[in-house]
Amino acid sequence: MIKTKLIAIAIFGLLFSCKTVEPPKPVGPLPSERQLAWHDLEYYAFVHFNMNTFTDMEWGLGGESPETFNPTELDVRQWARIAKEAGMKGIIITAKHHDGFCLWPTKTTEHSVKNSPWKDGKGDLVKDLSEACEEFGLKFGVYLSPWDRNDADYGKPEYVARYHEQLRELLTNYGEVFEVWFDGANGGTGYYGGANEERKIDNKTYYEWDKVTEIVRELQPNAVIFSDGGPDIRWVGTEEGFANETNWSIMRRDEIYPGWPRYKELRSGHQDGTHWLPAEVNTSIRPGWYYHPREDHQVKSLARLVQTYYESIGRNGSFLLNLPVDTRGLVHETDEKQLLALKKQIDKDFATELAKGVTVTATDVRGNSDSYMAENVNDGDENSYWATNEGVTNASLTFEFKEPTEVNRILIQEYIPLGQRVIKFSVEAEVDGVWQKIDEQTTIGNKRILRFDTVKASKLRVDFLESKGPLVINNIELYRAPNFLTAPDISRDREGTVTLSVADDNVEIFYTLDGSEPTNKSNRYTEPFMVTEATTLKTIGYDAETGDQSETQLTYLDIPKSDWKVVNVSSGKLEDAHKLIDENPNSSWATEAGAKSPQEIVIDLGKTYSLTGFTYLPIQDRYPFGIVTDYEFSVSTDGRNFKTVSKGEFGNVVNNRILQTINFNPATARYIKLKGVMVDGDDYRASFAEVGVITAQK
Repeated sequence: MIKTKLIAIAIFGLLFSCKTVEPPKPVGPLPSERQLAWHDLEYYAFVHFNMNTFTDMEWGLGGESPETFNPTELDVRQWARIAKEAGMKGIIITAKHHDGFCLWPTKTTEHSVKNSPWKDGKGDLVKDLSEACEEFGLKFGVYLSPWDRNDADYGKPEYVARYHEQLRELLTNYGEVFEVWFDGANGGTGYYGGANEERKIDNKTYYEWDKVTEIVRELQPNAVIFSDGGPDIRWVGTEEGFANETNWSIMRRDEIYPGWPRYKELRSGHQDGTHWLPAEVNTSIRPGWYYHPREDHQVKSLARLVQTYYESIGRNGSFLLNLPVDTRGLVHETDEKQLLALKKQIDKDFATELAKGVTVTATDVRGNSDSYMAENVNDGDENSYWATNEGVTNASLTFEFKEPTEVNRILIQEYIPLGQRVIKFSVEAEVDGVWQKIDEQTTIGNKRILRFDTVKASKLRVDFLESKGPLVINNIELYRAPNFLTAPDISRDREGTVTLSVADDNVEIFYTLDGSEPTNKSNRYTEPFMVTEATTLKTIGYDAETGDQSETQLTYLDIPKSDWKVVNVSSGKLEDAHKLIDENPNSSWATEAGAKSPQEIVIDLGKTYSLTGFTYLPIQDRYPFGIVTDYEFSVSTDGRNFKTVSKGEFGNVVNNRILQTINFNPATARYIKLKGVMVDGDDYRASFAEVGVITAQK
């Protein structure tokens, strides 16, 4: 009898042990192994460095001489070191841009480094960079423009064969490549071996994309291929540095091709997508992709870079940040400073993970199995996940802290090897016994990060409101990021109203108007205020929680322009000339193109002042024109008889488009005249972003 019971117990135990709960079935398109590996990278560098660097262009025409390419201090190890220190995982280099100049000694064309003075024609920048990436533990990728404005055969089959051979060279001789980047710009005017004409191609068929993909798969099977439509990763549909809040990693891929006109759909993906095609968010740290000295003052602010981080990686995308290497062959010092500031700030935001070890419960667990329990979302194991039962597409997870805990960031990840499925979710916090909604959002995917005002929560709940199938959540992290401390931004309108702002509403602003250094005991900014006379404004951002303050921001403000009027221009639309005195640095006005003589503008200040100087802000557009380089400034009390009080040169103004300040001996004036004696351009057309005066101090 005892023997029979033991046998029965053994059989029962065996049957019980064999009873396993099946994992959820995949939903929709799934990522490949190469795509999963790419998702893990998240943040890496684009380097635009090529012929355009030395011609001060964005798109070269193709007829440039290889002798133009001659960096004086080229150091690819500096690039790799900075990328590594910035937290980036790889570098993609523009091995060939649209002008056709190749950064490696290709056998396919003479238009390459082998005919440049750099290293006496014996250099191979692609090789040097691939080795530097290996040294610093970075992935290496290549950009190879399909469009070639140099090649005489562009538009013919002969060029396509040559292009394929270029791709083979890059994927054969330079080690492992993690990404191959194909641009959507195709066909147009160019040098084309001296023809200097326009050539059009069918960008869907001309390059034989199927063969291109075959070459990549053959030579670099682990590399992902980027283009508007993949086949592995997609453009996000903008170069401004964001993905939409709703961002599916899937798209109806067969509808998309390079130059696809419905590019805005790339920002969100397709909920009913047929292929896994995640978004790469590419933007430049400067306005241009290539280095231009005139943009040295326009490197993206820390606040803008942080915003891009959260709107790319934090919205189910990757962050590809371009570094325009300068003519020396170095990452510019200002760019390096901002890169490292971004790294420091992101490290602060995610310094201490608060969900680890916290009790977490779920409203539904698949088969009540430990394999899919709620605790899997904060166990630190990237291969475990919480899952719900079949048919359960609405469930929640609740984190219960041992004591009320401050939280202002949540990071959520789906287990994407089984597909992307969450359509809508919300986050709530229990504060002082009352539940309050923090946010409601849509997609999650590989990673979603939400920022919100700090709450001191006893519990935090994530409600998954709608999903394509059973929930499969891999990871949830919670953080209490410090306040984002930056110096205030300052703006002023024509009436003299001054507005101060900072990136984080939890940071206070203090200011002085008497030239003294501001502290947290100075004037506290609560609302816009008027400045109606010459004043030195100094401001700081102040974090009351830590006692830290930003660097001081100093701005000189003179008389408001409310009574000013542009009364005469040598050419151009007088009715639009108010833009040069509207206190908006991003607006501008210009005289007519083709002007044959120096152009001038006359402004009525509304009443008479004693002036000691004037200011000129050059046009701030990405493609500036008509910048005044040599000036003549005159004053008048009656608008008819003018006296010249200053003339000269704005030193290096084309390359450094900051506010130009000119001082002169005191002069009485109601009317001022600014003449562009010389301008940067082929004619005398003159442009103005803003003109101001400096009045005598009382």
